[in-house]
Amino acid sequence: MMAAKQRILIVDDDNDIAELISLYLTKECFEIAIANDGEEAISKFQSFSPDLVILDLMLPGKDGYQICREIRSLSDVPIIMLSAKTETFDKVLGLELGADDYVIKPFDAKELVARVHAQLRRSRITQKAVTIGEKVVRYPDLEINLTNYTVTYMGNRIDMPPKELELLYFLAASPNQVFTREQLLDQIWGYEYIGDTRTVDVHIKRLREKIKDRPLWRISTVWGIGYKFEAKTK
Repeated sequence: MMAAKQRILIVDDDNDIAELISLYLTKECFEIAIANDGEEAISKFQSFSPDLVILDLMLPGKDGYQICREIRSLSDVPIIMLSAKTETFDKVLGLELGADDYVIKPFDAKELVARVHAQLRRSRITQKAVTIGEKVVRYPDLEINLTNYTVTYMGNRIDMPPKELELLYFLAASPNQVFTREQLLDQIWGYEYIGDTRTVDVHIKRLREKIKDRPLWRISTVWGIGYKFEAKTK
């Protein structure tokens, strides 16, 4: 029996761009659905159940930020955001809302395909890891559970997008080990190419806003290198 094709939802009000992306991804044996506005995007997301969403930022009605937020409330499916906006603020906002990648228009279609494969591969690895057994890291006042994607801090459940949680788990699972931004990009986002290290900085900043340093552990910056989860013995 042939394996079912992975499904990709393309959301873009420019049908020419949507069809171009669809053409390239169809050649890669993906099953494709296209939505041209926000309302249609949510409807097709629920009926099509895609494995990944390519989401344009500028849409009529609901914009890409709103759609990203709604999809994140329903699913952890990878989201690649497309935008002609090149400002760092726009990229950071997209990532903070839960997008896994941000591609600036005009883009190279082959690179977009490579990013799709990278995100799907990362998603498969995460799903496989979860099925092997419970993955939990515990410290005083902190529990990070990668099996059910929950974080408990100071006795309270903390809402956290998947990539933030995965980054925190990865660091905390290797206490006192220093990781470069490039290593973290590769481990958490699965990039095979040089990604934007700003992505890592944004996620670390968000983690620090939610998870404050405690006497026995903290998220530390190693200047000129990267980050580590610093843990002390009692």
